Amino acid sequence: MTVTSNRRTEPPRHRARAAAREHRRRRGRRRGRGRGIRVGLVVCLALLVLAAGGAGWLYLKLDGDISTFDSGGLSDNRPEAGSSKGENVLVIGSDTRTGGNEALGGGDKDDVGRSDTAFLLHVYADHRHAIAVSIPRDTLVTIPPCKLPDGSWTKAQPDTMFNAAYSVGQTAKGNPACTQNTVEQLTGLRVDHTVVVDFKGVARLTDVVGGVKVCLPQDVYENDLNPHLTAPGKLLFHKGEQTVAGQKALDYVRIRHGIGDGSDIGRIKRQQAFVASLLKEVKSKGLTPTRLLPLAEAATKSLTVDPGLGSADKLMSFAMSLKDIDLHNTKFVTLPWRYEGSRVAIVQPDADALWAALRADRTIDGKNAGGKKTGASGSEASASPTPVSGEGIDVAVYNGTSVPGLAARAAAALTADGFTVTGTATASAQDHTTTLVEYGPGLEDRARTVAAAFPGAELQPVTGSGISVVLGQSYADGPAAAASASPAPTAVPSEVADGARSADDNPCSNLTYG
Repeated sequence: MTVTSNRRTEPPRHRARAAAREHRRRRGRRRGRGRGIRVGLVVCLALLVLAAGGAGWLYLKLDGDISTFDSGGLSDNRPEAGSSKGENVLVIGSDTRTGGNEALGGGDKDDVGRSDTAFLLHVYADHRHAIAVSIPRDTLVTIPPCKLPDGSWTKAQPDTMFNAAYSVGQTAKGNPACTQNTVEQLTGLRVDHTVVVDFKGVARLTDVVGGVKVCLPQDVYENDLNPHLTAPGKLLFHKGEQTVAGQKALDYVRIRHGIGDGSDIGRIKRQQAFVASLLKEVKSKGLTPTRLLPLAEAATKSLTVDPGLGSADKLMSFAMSLKDIDLHNTKFVTLPWRYEGSRVAIVQPDADALWAALRADRTIDGKNAGGKKTGASGSEASASPTPVSGEGIDVAVYNGTSVPGLAARAAAALTADGFTVTGTATASAQDHTTTLVEYGPGLEDRARTVAAAFPGAELQPVTGSGISVVLGQSYADGPAAAASASPAPTAVPSEVADGARSADDNPCSNLTYG
């Protein structure tokens, strides 16, 4: 029996066409998948390019926002580069009314630019410690010759208020170079960078970090900010701890009357507490490029800097170099001062001792915070060619030459490197050509450390106890002696150290603020 199928049998040519259609359909699916992958890669690549371009655009934008001052106004008679191992940054708070600042601070936008506050930030060479020294604006100083807008130079102005340096030339934008010249002459330290911050900078920075914690000892009213008001006015701040940002932050740092003794010294203490809190907020969020960019964008619109910080990458690089500084090791002090009538006089020798400590990279508690500092030439700025740590080593210094003051110079260099100098004196003979390091039994290793501070020195065991250095003419003729030609004490006066504030202090500590 034959069974016949009802399904139509296709001719061979029809089956070939159907197979060809199926092949094209499958190949189209594969092409679609490949095209989708390629499109995805193109989109990802485009996003990466846009992101990189966006960062580049942001850097260009930051560059466009940064203002620099003319470095031609800096003195030709500056302290030598490397006059300290660390880095010195002059920070000036300007009350200029230009660029919209009059809306925040009041006053005429065409008024002369003035310096409302200033401090010298010393970043120790170990980049783990820092100290900010506030200079009261009414301090009587000698303002050295400064450049005027017409290109001429002024004569030195002795017994002049410090903040008058910023107003030399009587321009609305002020004279940062003249203030830098004044600070360098006052301290003997070379200022590596100068940064001027205006009213807008304070307000913007606090907005970006989400506010800054401050503390007030009492309620504060409008007439505390403006004593010309005849009535207390509106309540501006409640007593106690609070967070301020924008205009309120600016009001806080500007309040002078109505708190404590109403002096500028009291306001300086408040400003130190404010900057400490601002640093704490910035550090709490992490010092990374991503975190710093919004801060940089806010700051650059209100900054005037020296040409060395005049680009976004330089500014960001400098900020990143500070990321390892510990808050507790960031100190705020005020230049030793006393009242002289209605002005402020510098207390000596305390002030010189403070500057000497910074030059030697000694912290306010006497620790050696020195380290390598590489300058433009790539050489290390150090009292001795090779950095030496003399912690825990006692040494006596004797002058074995006829060069006066040589023992004192060597003692200053040793102290800067952490050695304890037990005394200085003239050697029994002054005809030594080579420096000798004499040491008693069991002290050879320590003596070798001492000798490392005096290249070419010879070790000599003696029967007596202790370690002593007998300086030879080779030391007198070498660069180390020249570097310490003006020895000065390196201990910060206790009056200065006792009044220091750390960046991690409670904002409510020392509520009297003067």
